[in-house]
Amino acid sequence: MTFHPQPRPGEARPWAFPAPERGTLDNGLTVLRCHRPGQQVVAVEIILDAPLEAEPAGLDGVATIMARALSEGTDKHSAEEFAAELERCGATLDAHADHPAVRVSLEVPVSRLAKALGLLAEALRAPAFADSEVDRLVRNRLDEIPHEQANPQRRAAKELSKQLFPADLRASRPRQGTEETVARIDSAAVRAFYEAHVRPATATAVVVGDLAGTDLDEVLADTLGGWTGSAAVVHPVTPITADDTGRVVIVDRPGAVQTQLLIGRIGPDRHDRVWPAQVLGTYCLGGTLTSRLDRVLREEKGYTYGVRSFGQVLRSTAAGTGAAMLAISGSVDTPNTGPALDDLWKVLRTLAEGGLTDAERDVAVQNLVGVAPLKFETAAAVAGTLADQVEQELPDDFQAQLYARLAETGTVEATSAVVSAFPVDRLVTVLVGDASQIAEPVRALGIGEVTVVTN
Repeated sequence: MTFHPQPRPGEARPWAFPAPERGTLDNGLTVLRCHRPGQQVVAVEIILDAPLEAEPAGLDGVATIMARALSEGTDKHSAEEFAAELERCGATLDAHADHPAVRVSLEVPVSRLAKALGLLAEALRAPAFADSEVDRLVRNRLDEIPHEQANPQRRAAKELSKQLFPADLRASRPRQGTEETVARIDSAAVRAFYEAHVRPATATAVVVGDLAGTDLDEVLADTLGGWTGSAAVVHPVTPITADDTGRVVIVDRPGAVQTQLLIGRIGPDRHDRVWPAQVLGTYCLGGTLTSRLDRVLREEKGYTYGVRSFGQVLRSTAAGTGAAMLAISGSVDTPNTGPALDDLWKVLRTLAEGGLTDAERDVAVQNLVGVAPLKFETAAAVAGTLADQVEQELPDDFQAQLYARLAETGTVEATSAVVSAFPVDRLVTVLVGDASQIAEPVRALGIGEVTVVTN
């Protein structure tokens, strides 16, 4: 039998996150373009300066309904016709609202980019906001809310935000609104929010894909360039504050066989120099199956299928008014809720006392930096990250510089950052589970005052 020679690995080629070209259309729309050879499906991200904080009092969720309604008919096409036109282009269009902005995402084969951008421009320029369509979207959103309440992860996230932030801060309330606020939304409210906040002068378009042979300047001028609106308006930004006094809140779910854990506080955002070290240290703590939390709670004790630690940006601003949610999330079986929390706190104390090891740091750097070329293999992944940078007022080379800083971050620096991120006496713990079984074991741990809520 003849065997072929074993393939040998090639030389690793230098890689850096793609650098975009920046420009501005005559209507004030900022454009970031990024040529990615071979990416025949182009990704477009539109960032609209319509933050949740700008929603009128009592109308939480209007940004979400507006985002969903953008593709539900225009001055030229009904909702059904608009969907059919997108389908003929082979395009997908999605939109959602988050704390910093409303995002509209388009993916389309490059051969049909001009047609799809024309439809996108139409949706931004002249959405219909028909009464019937808005009413349907409101009903759909009202139907979603009970399901979110029943989902332990969603319920824990809602409670943590409520506990951390003052009631008058938009971050304390559900991003997509409550039953009470969503029920008040009508087409007039949606149109008023659109007219107040959606305009090209405060928007940014990110275009990523194989743009060879495409006169993007001409395509943009013929499509998004026809979108007009008033001049930019500066929104006042309220600094994010939080109460991270150590405490435990149990959301009672009688009969639950598992307890959902969400432990968190707020910390530095991406403008802070500690961010790379915080990313690295948090990954060592709970970013993968080989992290400290999983080694103890999953492999040694068998309490859980997995526990993760992460940092999620809420808002990141150059002025220093932003913050990130730093959290540990997972689920354990009900009888072991107390022991699992006890061991989790022991992991945090051991980390503070002894620090990370060089081996943990090295594996984390390999995982975070080494997989970057695969993570950003698609145009959509690159476009999404560039759009994040725009939302968070970061320089265009932030992501490229982040990988360089991660590789340079030492073990001591990563340890200091993660210990500061998760101090054992400054964590708000939310447990969604059977209070009759878990309340007393948790109280015995002494990790903070325990409160039970039933709604």
